[in-house]
Amino acid sequence: MSTDRDSRDEPSPHHGRLPFDPIDEAARRWQQRYSETARMHAVTSLMRVHQLVLTELDDLLRPFGLTFARYEVLVLLSFTRRGELPMGKIGERLQVHATSVTSLVKRLVDAGLIERSPHPEDGRTVLAGITARGRSVLAEATDAITSAQFALSTMSPDQCAELSRMLRSPRAEAGDF
Repeated sequence: MSTDRDSRDEPSPHHGRLPFDPIDEAARRWQQRYSETARMHAVTSLMRVHQLVLTELDDLLRPFGLTFARYEVLVLLSFTRRGELPMGKIGERLQVHATSVTSLVKRLVDAGLIERSPHPEDGRTVLAGITARGRSVLAEATDAITSAQFALSTMSPDQCAELSRMLRSPRAEAGDF
């Protein structure tokens, strides 16, 4: 019986690992129909690695009651002089929509890791501040993430620096800084 499916479309018996690189295969097929194959390959690879790294980081942070997004909020607050920021600033710095910031902060407040308080000079603004418990959990979670080399253990420090350098240009062009 003939089918349009390529044998490489079949699920892998290797516990989720494919016997081929799906990004290379997508690029091969893409090139048959469209242009900009190199950029398609790069973006698809970047997004795939993003998902893989985020999944591993979330798995590492789960025992601390955190996701990577919540962890980022704690890190951001810990980097400030007073350990607090207006909710809007959190969204700006992490490039997260206001409703997402509200949800992240609510979960962190419920866990006792941050506190909300009114801004002393602007009654319309709410501050989010890291608690002592939040700092403690952050320290433990950071130990877990750094021990796992931020889920990039297959890359050398030089490769990580090169990747960061390469991604700087599209970030700058998009107005990230």
